[in-house]
Amino acid sequence: MTSCVFCAIVDGTSPSRQVYADDDVLGFLDIRPLARGHTLLIPRGHASNLAELDPEMGGKLFMAGQRLGAALRASRIAADGVNLLVNDGRAAQQTVFHTHLHVIPRHSGHKISFATGLLVRRDSNPDETAEMIRAGVAALA
Repeated sequence: MTSCVFCAIVDGTSPSRQVYADDDVLGFLDIRPLARGHTLLIPRGHASNLAELDPEMGGKLFMAGQRLGAALRASRIAADGVNLLVNDGRAAQQTVFHTHLHVIPRHSGHKISFATGLLVRRDSNPDETAEMIRAGVAALA
């Protein structure tokens, strides 16, 4: 396998702002968020695409997405809803070839453009955002 930034995040050799962790799934803030709190959930084991992802692991990934969506609603992010999104393959704009689930908090009336500002999107305070989400996850325990 070639080097994978998400595998490096799993093994701790690449930095991330982690907001969720269990035995199978790790969650961290997206570095180019579509909305404050945009989180990526990844399986701890490498799977380049959905065809390589064990269906049981896919179920665990989606369950983590449900939990994180509830946490985004319960946290100070106060999401009204969430988008769960998987880009599978280059034609679907997958850019990191380690299967991942985007969990994007949504607020009523807020419009998202997936392409606009792709290279310049940044969270103005990602540490605070990460703490808000971790508090939401803890509140669900």
